[in-house]
Parts: sequence; C-alpha cells; structure tokens
Amino acid sequence: MGDVIRTLPAAESVRELYPGAHLTWLVEPGAAGVVDAAGIVDETLIFPRPDLVEAVRAGDGVSVFRLIGSFLRKLRRRQFEVVLDFHGILKSGLLARLSGAPLRYGYGHGVAREFSAVFVNRHATLRDAQVSRFVRNAALVNALAPEPTAKDDTLAPIRRSAHRLRPILETTPLAEARLSARLRVSGREEARDFVLLHPGASAGARHKRYPASAWARVAMGLADCGIEVWVASGVSRDERSLVDRIVRESRGRVVTAPETRSFDDLLALLARAAVFASADTGPLHAASLAGVPVVQVLGPTDPVHNEPWQGTPSRRVYVPLPCAPCRRGCTSAACMAVLPPTSVVAAILSLHPQSSGAAARLEQTP
Repeated sequence: MGDVIRTLPAAESVRELYPGAHLTWLVEPGAAGVVDAAGIVDETLIFPRPDLVEAVRAGDGVSVFRLIGSFLRKLRRRQFEVVLDFHGILKSGLLARLSGAPLRYGYGHGVAREFSAVFVNRHATLRDAQVSRFVRNAALVNALAPEPTAKDDTLAPIRRSAHRLRPILETTPLAEARLSARLRVSGREEARDFVLLHPGASAGARHKRYPASAWARVAMGLADCGIEVWVASGVSRDERSLVDRIVRESRGRVVTAPETRSFDDLLALLARAAVFASADTGPLHAASLAGVPVVQVLGPTDPVHNEPWQGTPSRRVYVPLPCAPCRRGCTSAACMAVLPPTSVVAAILSLHPQSSGAAARLEQTP
C-alpha cells in the first residue's frame, strides 16, 4: 500500500499532462482502495495475486494457468499505448512487457531491481539514486514529458502541479458519517485535533514497529501536556492486540480509535487528527498526502528513500546505527528500541497546534 500511496503525486502529474487520456492503474487487491480513493485514474485493473497464491499453494496448476491466461487476455485487450513501471521489480516489469504497449517507461540499472530494466524500452535518469520515492517517481514522469525549461530537474513534474495536490487524499461524506456513527456510542462523534498513533505495520514488516511499551510512554507524555491521544489499528488480531497492550500500559490514558476496516475508514479518521505518528508505514504516507502533519519513527528503513511527502509538515525520530538500513530486520530490533519516547513526544508537540510551548518545556525537563 505504501508504494502505491507514494505514486499518487506522480499519477496526478500524468493526469495534468494528459487530461484527455484514459489512465488505467494496475494494482493488487490490497491497494485498490488507495487508487479508488484518490480518483485520479479512469480505471483500476486488479492483478489477481491472492487467487494465484492460493492456487499455487494448493498445487492446482490448472487454476494457475487459467487465472494467468484470463488476466493476460484482459490486459492485452486494453491495447495500451504507454506503460509506466513505477515499481521497478521483476513482476511489474514483466507485466509491462506482456501488456503489449509499444512504449514502456521504467528505471535503468542501479534503480530498477530484479532485472526489470530489460522489460522497458524507455529509461528515466536519476542523477542520484539516493532520493525519496516521490522524487524517483517524478523522474519517471519527467522521462515521459520532460520540462522544457528544466529537463534535468527530477522534481519538475511535482513542482508543476504542487498547487493542486493539497490534499491528494480526502475522506468522503459516507466514510465520515460511518465514523461518526461508530463514535456516537462513546459520545466522541465531535472529537477532533487529537494525536493519532498507529503502532502496527504489515505482516512482512514487523521489524519496523516501535515497541508497544515505548508507544505507551509517548501517550502518557502527551497526556501530561494536555494533548488527547488516540491509537488506531486495522482489522488484524495482531494489531488489535498491540493496541490493547498500549492502552493497558499507558494506564488508560489513550482513546482506542475504531478499527479502520477499509482505506476510506482510515481517511475519515485522519481527517480528524492534528498529528499522525507511526513507523515507516503506508498509513503514515497516506496521512502526509491527506495534509496531516506526520512524525515518522524510523529504524531499519532508509531515511531518504522513505521520507514523507514534502508538501506536508513532518518530523523524523531516527538514530542511525551501523547496521541500518536493512530490509529484513532482526530479533533485537535495536534500531527501534534505541529511540527515546521523549524525542517522539517532542516531535509531535512541535507540530501540534495546541501544544502552547509544551515541546520547549519538555526539552528542559531533566
């Protein structure tokens, strides 16, 4: 989901460049809600990964070939003229080639991974590979339509349309009404301007998580400064258990937010928050593109590649260790454990409109 979210500004630039074009976004089911919520493209094409995985695990070769064949026929029937491979991995590169599009834009060697560069015939150039995903994606748009006055400026497509990009993600009246109804039970249907903590991470990225005990100390520190704190999660039992532990260890000084069952639910919750804090996650980048100031609690992931959208105020809490960044993490998660909760509190207060100098007072506390 995070990769798709960080491609939204680039997709917005493509839409601005070619307002009459029919834009299709090929995406996996788990991120389709992001594409639909943004409302940038004309069509969302779903790659049937869950069904394929299930068929492979069951050893059902007939279903595997049937699913692949059906999807490829659907893909080629669209007769695409241009493909932009923002993901730059084997799967996305291969699908770009199989689409039959005569023009296929992607990244060259050094940026593209898993030999995906061989499947495209137009390459984006980056003067420095050590850039954020937002800048990298902008470079691909610039390869498609170079700026006449700034051909080497990889930020040009974003700068060109930045005045129309805030916010890219907005909640819908239906999602807001659904959230208000769920909050009415606790009498909080009018609640706003709270700090929203999101301690979870995807199943394959648990090494990114900040310890629950540390989040509890963050919550108590904010509560001591008179700031209301909510803690959110998705529908997974693992994340709900994490939230329960934070509530327990913070001695009940946080509000348990309604679980976000869909991406629309997350956007409705974000629309009420004054500051959002989490590890390097998709919801953090969603908050940034929804115009909510964010605090990124960062450990194993690259601080440059994964920086939030520059159009929204943000802070980062990060202590670089010799072993960071890494992709798989470790059992000790030292890079997350070393981050002081007081630093997270100070970063949040520096962005909160109602902090009233509490951040400065906190720094003076022995």
